[in-house]
Amino acid sequence: MPRPIGIFDSGLGGLTVVRAVRRRLPAEPIVYFGDTARVPYGIKSSRTVTRFAAEACAFLCRHDPKFLVAACNTASATALPDLADRFDVPLCGVIEPGAEAAARTYGGRPIGVIATEATVASGAYCRAIHRLAPDAEVIQKACPLLVPIVEEGRTGADPIVRAVLAEYLEPLVRAGVGTVVLGCTHYPLLVDAIAACLGPEVTLIDSAETVAERVAGRLAADGLLAPEAEARGPVQFFVSDNPDRFREVGGRFLGEPAEPVTLVPSEEVAAAADATVEKAP
Repeated sequence: MPRPIGIFDSGLGGLTVVRAVRRRLPAEPIVYFGDTARVPYGIKSSRTVTRFAAEACAFLCRHDPKFLVAACNTASATALPDLADRFDVPLCGVIEPGAEAAARTYGGRPIGVIATEATVASGAYCRAIHRLAPDAEVIQKACPLLVPIVEEGRTGADPIVRAVLAEYLEPLVRAGVGTVVLGCTHYPLLVDAIAACLGPEVTLIDSAETVAERVAGRLAADGLLAPEAEARGPVQFFVSDNPDRFREVGGRFLGEPAEPVTLVPSEEVAAAADATVEKAP
């Protein structure tokens, strides 16, 4: 079997990245780790997030991945340089690909970023966008209610969802944004409702799709794409707590059953970091 793509997140949101990668690269096997025992990462210190992310990568490295994806905005904002130093596997986060797509669409109107409070506070999207489009005005808006709304299974047809989106997105509409980055991997599940609220002239950047594009491009450039196959590549799911809830809710993120799910206790994930061969300094 071809070497897999390894994807990790603090919980469920990274499954939208899995879904996007499977659409673009259906033959690729995927190994996903959701650190559900220690979610959310956004309230943890940078040092702790970096340690958790390194442990997740070390666990995934047991499966000999050819590419690693930090499908977590907090880890992407905090841990990527350390992960690149520690692991001899190509990797990317979710922030840079989304920022690059936003910069490509920039036409003079402000760029909006909607994300969790932790991601907004980090300023990571602003920095990444300004490296590529220094003159762009970036307007960030924290949307703390959207993650629990998505995990409750509410959709854009729900009047509560429409009311919450109208309040959150009103500053972006008022500012006349031309592009909005969905800066949380939960938000693609509400993309139609977000688009309806912003209007047809606003371009939405789905960071899950931009990550899938980045992974496909890198694997193609390195000659590592899996051979085309009639059957889709297998996906293995690992979580550090509550596999039943992951199985139940994860299907909404994937658009298909989240099976099989294997429980891996946090102490086993932490132990993987000690056993992983790291890059020499």
